[in-house]
Amino acid sequence: MKTKQYLLIKVVLLIFCTTTTINAQDLEHLKELFTFYPNKKAVQKDSTRYLQKFIAAPVVSFSPETNFAFGTGAKFLFKFNGSGEETRVSNMPMSIQYTLNNQFFVFSGFEIFTNQEKWVIEGNFLFQNYPRLFFGFGQDSPESAEEVYENSQFLFEPIFLKQLFIKHLFIGAGVRYNHIYSTAIEEGGIIDQLRPEGFNGSTSVGAEAAVLYDSRNNVLNAQNGWYLEFTHGEYGKILGGTHAFDLTRFDLRHFKELKNKSKDIIGLQLVGRTTRGNIPFSEFAFFGSSEIMRGYREGRFVDRDMLATQVEYRKHFGESRFGAVAFLGTGSVYNDITDFQFGSLKPNFGAGLRFKLDKEENLNIRFDWGVGRGSNEFYLGIAEAF
Repeated sequence: MKTKQYLLIKVVLLIFCTTTTINAQDLEHLKELFTFYPNKKAVQKDSTRYLQKFIAAPVVSFSPETNFAFGTGAKFLFKFNGSGEETRVSNMPMSIQYTLNNQFFVFSGFEIFTNQEKWVIEGNFLFQNYPRLFFGFGQDSPESAEEVYENSQFLFEPIFLKQLFIKHLFIGAGVRYNHIYSTAIEEGGIIDQLRPEGFNGSTSVGAEAAVLYDSRNNVLNAQNGWYLEFTHGEYGKILGGTHAFDLTRFDLRHFKELKNKSKDIIGLQLVGRTTRGNIPFSEFAFFGSSEIMRGYREGRFVDRDMLATQVEYRKHFGESRFGAVAFLGTGSVYNDITDFQFGSLKPNFGAGLRFKLDKEENLNIRFDWGVGRGSNEFYLGIAEAF
């Protein structure tokens, strides 16, 4: 086992052992040090309003792509005035981190519900200097082919969706801007030899159509409900991009609370991604992450299309803040999704520990160990994988 993995285990054990010595009241006092309430005075005058929370605190996370990352994390949880129990809590997170691999990133993946959920505004904002590992194209690229591809990225993707026809169904559109620059490749490496489209930088600008069905009871850690997001984007030079192509993505999830005393949860997820046209290197499907196919390095396998699925059992230990998970999944990348074969699927499995940081919002700290074919990786972060 790698030295950094031993170190990670010690850190996680220290975190979990330390929390067992802090009683619930002390933990709440600690949490209050990092929590601000922007509309506290207004709520004191009108108790029907939702008490907004702005939580900002030091953040330590780990993934095999970044090593340890240190920085500041903030999460703004709120509802617009006039929203009641029928409207779920809007979530605007922001993370600013620097890693031991000399990377930095600023990220926000937001989901905002207007009054009575008539509209949903969701999307991503990302600015990073993020060298990634590359092993070649295709589902059979060897581990020995590892090389480093350095690049900087600015991504902005807002999507506006209106509730139509039935409850929880939203239809809308948005734009996606993805700029890759300041690239550097290994001389004589695979990228240098193949020189794929956009290897030395690219700009993708596209208009997206989107459909969202979201009946989850909690967007941070659902106990029940369905989630289906489908987007199709058309990208072209007429919009200011460097390449013309189309990108289709879908993300299907289902959560079910089991009828037992602990109220354990089963979560299922199926994700897919396909691209067609003059595709720049940055828009290929990169297999493996801290969210899907845990146990594989991000980009361990790369190709035009990807399909992956996972199931996770989430165990709660009574009324305590502790929990555990076990997960199992499979997936692969393809030059064309019609090339799908069961024999090409790559398995993963693993387990993890959970500590509930905020009972009211059902927000967990998670530590996961994932195992893939010929690899295993550890992950430390906040909130569930999906």
